[in-house]
Amino acid sequence: MKGYMESGEFSRGRDSIRAEGSIVMVGNFQVDVQHQQRVGHLFGPMPQEMRNDTAFMDRIHCYLPGWDIPKVNKTLFTDRFGLVSDVLAECFSRLRSQSRVNVLTGRVRFGGALSGRDQNAVNKTVSGLLKLLYPDPAGPVPDEDLEWAVRLALEVRRRVKEQQKRIGSAEFRNTQFSYVMGLDGEEKFVATPELQSEDSVGTDPLPAGQVWVISPGGQDEAIGLFRIEVTESPGGGVRILNQSPPGPFRESVKIAEQNLYSRSRELVGDRNPREHEFAVQMRSFDAAKNGSQVGVGVLAALSSALLGKPLIGGLIIVGGINLGGSIEPVHSPIDVVELALEKGATAVMMPVSTRRALVDLSDEVATKIQVLFYSDAPDALLKALHD
Repeated sequence: MKGYMESGEFSRGRDSIRAEGSIVMVGNFQVDVQHQQRVGHLFGPMPQEMRNDTAFMDRIHCYLPGWDIPKVNKTLFTDRFGLVSDVLAECFSRLRSQSRVNVLTGRVRFGGALSGRDQNAVNKTVSGLLKLLYPDPAGPVPDEDLEWAVRLALEVRRRVKEQQKRIGSAEFRNTQFSYVMGLDGEEKFVATPELQSEDSVGTDPLPAGQVWVISPGGQDEAIGLFRIEVTESPGGGVRILNQSPPGPFRESVKIAEQNLYSRSRELVGDRNPREHEFAVQMRSFDAAKNGSQVGVGVLAALSSALLGKPLIGGLIIVGGINLGGSIEPVHSPIDVVELALEKGATAVMMPVSTRRALVDLSDEVATKIQVLFYSDAPDALLKALHD
């Protein structure tokens, strides 16, 4: 651990960078990040008196990962005369008395997971970043730069909260930080990259229009995990972006499309899905490739994209649907739930017809994953949508 610094404008000092009374932690390790996460947490190298002190950690507004900072080399220095340190320090000192928090008003809304101290930390980090980019307080701040500062501030604050959660404090369990740009923008969730795994589900909500599904398989294919990704735009119809999509998946998409049209009132309210074009893509994370009986998940992804609302994080949806809207039976539901747990899901959504078969689910699996039951597609979507 290299040391700590205070967030905002950066003035010289041994290990500290001062601004607005907040603290930024810069972290480096003798081992790789994944190993450090396995054996402890990101604050592990700190002195014993503070490494597990969650109250102390909660006052750290920003954890800036050392692995994201380039090594010092000659290309980072100018060969011309630059600002001397005392002039630069004076500039930063004067900026400290200013604030850019007012730039957020009316332009950014934060999700409900941010507590008062989280909100304060993010505000100060955003303010510090914007002062570095735009020292003139009267100058306009473009949306793209404001969103960059907001995403970065949420990420570095969430990194602190994730370490508190690793220590086991129940107070810090909800770390699903999100924001909305503008009055009608889409809610976007911010994760810390070192906590994400490309081939596991994780606990963060996917963007609107994306959903994890498990194909229960059949005689010709084993069960497997897939991610359905849907984007919508003005137009009409549904396109599959996969090259030569498997027949079972193509059939699931076709049936989900017809159900979206015929039950649009129950699924998406007054929005007309026929006035939108949907682009659908399936990604496989197992040996299974057909994507059979994933119609309920595809329908949820289509509806999520049209509504602009994400689904619950850590959720896998299981189940096929026919043209009449009836839910297809799921064979070997215990195997499905066990695979969902293995892939990192915290909840799996199953047709209610599997309830009796899941009585034989082992106690170990039942205590580690939540099973949600649905009766039909609208019921599944209602329970899957993120609040």
